[in-house]
Order: sequence, then structure tokens, then C-alpha cells
Amino acid sequence: MKKSILAWPLVAPVCLLSVPVAAETVADAEAAEGITVTGLPLPDADDAYSTIEIELDTDERIENALRTVPGLQQFRRSDARSANPTSQGITIRGLGGNASSRAVLLLDGVPQADPFGGWVAWPGYDALALSSARITRGGGSGSEGSGAIAGTIELFSKDVGNLIELGAAYGSRNSVEADLLFGRELGQGQLTVSANYARGDGFIPIIESQRGDVDRQAEYEQAGLAVRYVAPLTDNTELQANVRAFTDDRERGFAFSENHNDGADASIRLVNRSDTGWQWSALGYVQIRNFDVSFGGVAADRNSVSRVFEQFNVPSTGLGARFEVRPPVGDNVELRIGGDWRRTEGETNENFFFLDDDTPRRSRNAGGSTATYGAFLEASVQATEALTLTGGGRIDFWTIDDGFRREIELINPFPGSVRTDAQFDNRDGTEFTARGGFAFDATDQLTLRGAAYLGWRLPTLNELFRPFRVGPDATAANELLEPERVKGAELGLDWDGENVSVGITVFYNELDDAVANVTLDSGPGLFPGVGFVSGAGVFRQRQNLDSIESKGIEIDTEFDLSSLVENLSARAAYSYVDAEVNASGDAAAVNGLRPAQIPEHNASASLLWEQENGTGAAVSLRYIGNQFEDDQNSRRLDDAFTVDGRLAFAVNDRLLVEGRVENLFDARVETAISSSNIIERAFPRTFWIGLRTRIE
Repeated sequence: MKKSILAWPLVAPVCLLSVPVAAETVADAEAAEGITVTGLPLPDADDAYSTIEIELDTDERIENALRTVPGLQQFRRSDARSANPTSQGITIRGLGGNASSRAVLLLDGVPQADPFGGWVAWPGYDALALSSARITRGGGSGSEGSGAIAGTIELFSKDVGNLIELGAAYGSRNSVEADLLFGRELGQGQLTVSANYARGDGFIPIIESQRGDVDRQAEYEQAGLAVRYVAPLTDNTELQANVRAFTDDRERGFAFSENHNDGADASIRLVNRSDTGWQWSALGYVQIRNFDVSFGGVAADRNSVSRVFEQFNVPSTGLGARFEVRPPVGDNVELRIGGDWRRTEGETNENFFFLDDDTPRRSRNAGGSTATYGAFLEASVQATEALTLTGGGRIDFWTIDDGFRREIELINPFPGSVRTDAQFDNRDGTEFTARGGFAFDATDQLTLRGAAYLGWRLPTLNELFRPFRVGPDATAANELLEPERVKGAELGLDWDGENVSVGITVFYNELDDAVANVTLDSGPGLFPGVGFVSGAGVFRQRQNLDSIESKGIEIDTEFDLSSLVENLSARAAYSYVDAEVNASGDAAAVNGLRPAQIPEHNASASLLWEQENGTGAAVSLRYIGNQFEDDQNSRRLDDAFTVDGRLAFAVNDRLLVEGRVENLFDARVETAISSSNIIERAFPRTFWIGLRTRIE
């Protein structure tokens, strides 16, 4: 069976030598220049699932590159230059509900979700150091651990050899982006160092007709550094060591809306890729994170603002390990056996009930820890020359421990007095999940496939213990949340012709106990877990819905147009998602409605012409359908159509000049609507000019 390989460097400030790649077999793709699977070989089981791979050999922001995959989205439409970092979870197939990721994101096998909140720190990644992203749509990942409610996204580091690559670009509103990639063979191993930096004056997020005196440009400044060393220990065994750090400062466009996010990761992995004997891998990793965020209350006329809430210190740590073995059991059978462990711990430290901008009346400290311990077994059988069968299961034991919430008075007449001192009961449970499927090569060009799966996700520390605010709206945490559980099935076909590739998948998913932000009341008033909510806001709490049902279709197409114009290629993709909430009790009002932040329609199309030296042109079109800001479907975000473009000219073998435009026609891409109908938008039209040099 063949998988799709996409190469679309369309919205990057500077891009170099991204040659279009037509549809190839997985084996060919792994051997292609710039595409390297860093762990064990891709399993035979993947033939049964909806999988797509995109090249990342550009400076394009990772989160924007992933948006080209139909059905894949972040909680909000804005990217990491203007979104609140705590809203940048990632999901697939309409299984949203809040900002926590429902798709597992891995970098060289290491989980990347924030250990406290489940969102993703996108500014910490430099696409220049990555070869590709591989997306498997559908839940129940089996070998990749728990949490894959909607799918799995794998990022792979690039095998760079000996080179130095430098790039810099200047854009609208004093925007600057720069990156460095340094590769050197060191001993018998390979050392890779990458760094990236971005800053800008930003734009005013509130639409022009609603702005007041408080509204100003939302500045951002972000940087990341990664060091990777890979060395052979034996003929078949390889050591991979990675260290990564990032820092991220953003403002939301008015006073008291600053947020800061930073972190560091480290991992070590051993991989044995024996051709004839046992294959195995062993991984250990640590994640360290911290963020702080301030919230301002803006007056109805938007001419004044005051501090209402601040989370001044939210530290968290994630620890984990994973192993897998593949014993030699026969030419037509692949067996995978393994296990994994992950522990997260963190807390939120908050001030609220501000008497003035600098004087909080109360303080809150809340947090806890979670852990999962899992084991899996998966087998694939080449039943006939044309038919592959696969099936497997896993068992997970989970715990939620040491949960607490403490609130104290900070000012007279009773400074230091304890208002709340709650210790939550420890909880634990066991989850059984499985998946299975088939792939049948009906002809040399046509493959039919089908799969069914069960998956689950443990609520994050953020969902369990951290309240938050968006504008005047406040959402309380819920320490009693239950795990989410998904069951689903899909059928698909892949056609790989000489110049055309088409993939079509229809799917059905039911997400039971989906965690969502449920509206319970309107302000003004004092509400448990969040404090005061003004008359312009609403009070919500995270709760388990009965379920979210999601069904739809995904279509991916690629066209090699070299017969018309040499090096010309095109791509089009579309997804339709019909998602509906089933709810009762406190959430009965949302029964039958569409989940928040889930569009029905999502489409993209791209045309790329590029020579081997980097000279070329590209245009990208993207449409996203309307979606609702809130669970009650009362605030609709309009649909949007955007156009991006790029022109590049290779001055010589080492120097590339590029011009680029984002959102050419300055379309209004709405990202949020408050309860008082204040509308925020994503990035406006932005022009870039850049240079890149490469020395080998």
C-alpha cells in the first residue's frame, strides 16, 4: 500500500530547496532525502489506517503546516504569534471540546504535549531541523501510549550531515524571523544544533470597528534552541540524545494581558534495527515547563482596563519511559510488544479579587499529579500477497493523586487567613483499549482499507485543577472529571496512479465522557473556583458530557503536472465533519448542538512550481467553515477564505532570495467572540522578504 507524501513550502518567511515529491511507497519515502524515520521501521499495521505525511523542510511554522491536513485543527484559528499559548491544543475529526490536545504529538518518539495542560508550545520547534510530520487519523494508537483519542502526529528530526544553513526575514509590523541549522559529523556520530528566533510588533486583535483606547498591538518574542546527537553503538544499535529549550512572550493586545511560557526537554533513546534478529527501542525523557499569565477586565466602552486575575507561577514536570520489542516470528508476521509510563505533576499559583491593579485580595494554590502505566501487544499478518490484517490491544492503569486547592486572604482585616483548604481524594482506574484493521491491494494502484478502534485520555492537571478566563468569561476546573473514551471505525481507499494520487476516508467516532467547558450561569456574581464574573461575562465549568458523535469524510489529492510544466505539482484536500453533542443534567442545554470550535467544512488547495536550486513560485488557498465560539452555539465565528503566496530566486548555489505574503486579501479570520460580542481576528495581511544561505 502507498502513503501520501506532500511537499508544500507555501507560507514560510524563507524557504530553500523544497523539491516536490510525488506519492511514493513508505519504503521509498523513508529513503528519500530529508525524510528519516528516527525510531524502529514503520510498522506493517499502519497500512490499515488513514495516514498522511508532509515535508517540513521549510521555515514555516509547524502549526500552520499541519493545518493543511484536512480535519486537523487547533482549538483556535490563530497561530502561536497571537493566540494564548494555553489554547493551542491539537485535535482531529471534530473531537474538540476544550484546549487540551486529543491527538498525541511526538517528536522522535517523545510526547510533546504540555505536562500540565495538554496544549503544545509551538514556538519551540524549528521546521528547518525537522524532515517530516506523519499524521495517523483515528484513535487507539496502541503502541504510542494513551491519549490518542483523535489520532497521532509524529515529527521526525532531519539527518543533516555536514552543513551550515542560515536564514533571516523581515516582515510587516517590524516582524523578524531568523534561524540556524548546524550539522557536523562528530566521531562516528552526528551532531545537530538548531536555533530559531521570532519577534514582531504584532497587530491589534480586536476588529477595527470595536476598538477603544485600551486596544494596542499584541507584541510577541519567541526563541528556541535544540541540540541532538546520534551515534552508533554497534552495527545495529544507535544512541539518540536530545536537549531542547524555548521561551515565549506574547501579549493579547491590551494592558494586563501578558503571558510568558518557557520550558526545557531532554531525552535519550536506544534503537536496535537488526535486519534478522530482535528489534527493540528504549526511551526515557523529562519535560520541565512554567508559564504565567495576566488577565485584564476591559470596560464596555473599551476605554479603560484593570487587572482582575493573574496566574503568576504555573510550574509542571513530565517524566516518562517507553520500550518496544519486535521478535523475529516469521516473514509474514510482525509482532510488537511493549510498555510505557508517564507521570505529570504541577500546580497553579494565582492572585484574584484585585482592589487595584497591583493589590490582590486573595490568593489560590491548586494542583496535583497524574500517572499512567501501560502495556501493549500488536500483530500484523500478511495473510495473502494482497491482504494485510492487523490487530492489537493495550491495558493502562491510571492514578490521580495529591489533588488540592487552597485559598487565603492577602489583606486586612485577616491577612493569611485560610478561606479554603481542600484535599481531594486520590483516584485510580484501569482502561482496556484495542484496534484492528485490514488493507487489501485490489489492484497495483488501488488499496482498500478499514479499521476500528477504542482509545482513552486522562484529564490533564489543567482541566482538573486550573481555572481560567477569556475576556469577561470565567471557567472553573473540576477535580472529579472522568477519563474520556472513544470508539470509532473507518473505511477508505487509496488510488496511486502515475500522475494522480487520491485518498478517501469515511469515519464515525463516539467520544464518551468528553470534557467540555459547560456554561452554567451569567454574571454579575461570585462563583466557586473563579471568583467574581462581571455582567458582561458567563460562568462555566469543565464537565464530562455524555458524548460527542463525529462522522464525516476526508479527501486528499495530489497531481504531478510535470507533463504540462516541468516541476509543477498541485494538491487539494477537503474534510467534512458532522459533530454533535449528547448531553444531560447541567449540560442539557447543549444537547444536539455542535461542539465549540468545530467547523463542518475545511478545504485547501496548493499549486507549486520549484526548480532544484530553489527558484520557484507557490500559491496556497484555504477555506475554513463557520464554527461556534461557545458550547451553546450562540456566538458564531464566520467562515474565512485566505490566500498565501511565495516567490523565490536562487542567486547562486548558496544564496536564495524570497518574497512571501500571508493572507493576501486581508481576510477577516475570526478567532474569538466574547459574551459582549467583541470579536478577535487572526493575523492580517503580512509581507515578508528574506535571504537564506547554505554551506556544505
